[in-house]
Amino acid sequence: MPRDLALRVLNRLDLSPAFPDRYLERAFQQESNFSERDRAFAVHLVQGVLRWRLRLDWIIKKSLRFSFNKIAPPILNILRIGVYQIFFMDRVPDSAAVDEAVKQAKAIGRRHVVGSVNGILRNICRQKDQVHFPARETDLIGYLSVYYSYPVWLVEKWIRELGINSAERLLEAGNGIPALVIRTNTQRVDRAGLIRLLKEEGVTGRPTSYSPEGIRIDSLKGPVNLLKSFQDGLFQVQGEAAQISSHLLFPGPGEVILDLCAGLGGKSTHMAQLTGYKARIVALDMSHSRLVRLSQSSRRLGMGPIEPVVADAGSHPSYLFRCTFDKILIDGPCSGLGIISRHPDGKWARDESDIRRLVRLQKSILNQAVPLLKKGGRMLYVTCTISREENEGVASDFLRENSGMTLEDLSDLVPEWGTALIDDQGFFRTFPHIHGMEGFFGALFIKKNTR
Repeated sequence: MPRDLALRVLNRLDLSPAFPDRYLERAFQQESNFSERDRAFAVHLVQGVLRWRLRLDWIIKKSLRFSFNKIAPPILNILRIGVYQIFFMDRVPDSAAVDEAVKQAKAIGRRHVVGSVNGILRNICRQKDQVHFPARETDLIGYLSVYYSYPVWLVEKWIRELGINSAERLLEAGNGIPALVIRTNTQRVDRAGLIRLLKEEGVTGRPTSYSPEGIRIDSLKGPVNLLKSFQDGLFQVQGEAAQISSHLLFPGPGEVILDLCAGLGGKSTHMAQLTGYKARIVALDMSHSRLVRLSQSSRRLGMGPIEPVVADAGSHPSYLFRCTFDKILIDGPCSGLGIISRHPDGKWARDESDIRRLVRLQKSILNQAVPLLKKGGRMLYVTCTISREENEGVASDFLRENSGMTLEDLSDLVPEWGTALIDDQGFFRTFPHIHGMEGFFGALFIKKNTR
């Protein structure tokens, strides 16, 4: 049952926070008889509960006659799944949501627990149209936190940095279900041609607003990796903001390029594509398994080998190489606050102390990359977060600590399609509520030629 699978994943996340999609994929592998509809339903429940957890908990609290803290975590997740269906899934009858929750409670709880789950959810159904949130007029932070389901510290942070109106629009945008975006492999097909081929496979797509290779998928039934066009290497799944990032380093044929925090290699393969496979690209990451998947993607896309290096970008990477690089891309480890719509668990996995820790790591990686860059070479620092400390703050500190580096104004360099994405300081900035894509930041530095 998809509800039972969703419950297992949510319980597992309570014990060991990680990426929900990894737990889901492992669970699907164990449940080989799941239909695509069941898989989609399970994913919807897990993502929905994570996205709206704080609002769900508020609704549950208001229906209790005892302390919320007395609810055991597995029972609380049963209630969350039930309440999510009652308030956010119109196609599921309230009675079905309650009945299925009761069955789950019976499987793990004693009789009084089953009765409590039944009573709480039936009471919520009766008062479904009478839910009251904190008063916006007297408790704005509390209202925004509960209504949009974000931790208080993050609501306060975004209001402080963006103002109330923009912060609220950002909160709302972060709760949207993101569209699947893919990147055309222009070495094999142009974007219009790929859209036609996708249509032949029953998939509707349209060009993205900014990225020249991007396609926004509007309809897709089943896993994307089963499409023939995917298996033929005609595209890579990659968000629009991430696609744009690779363009901002302006990779060229014949260059030696280092992707210092390569991950699964979306940007490495994109830079190889942009150079016509005529650059030497080295991809460094501390995870061997991610680099294996990068190599698999590279082969599927039909490009020359990208050189993998398993190492920690924060542990003196200059000792690993006897050469310097024309270009370096640093996709810094960050709080991920710009991709909450895709990873709603990020709301609950971070706090302000994490940001301070990440800032120290980001600055360390940038500083240690400088010796690897040729004089006159360019280094791009990218994050997928909306956090001044991790973005402008890191860039400012880096320039202050490295007199041999200067900031380039991206507005003087980007093609016409990207000019609207560069702010008045010359940084690349995207916001979900403004640009309809993930929240990214980018700063381009150049190493002075002087001794």
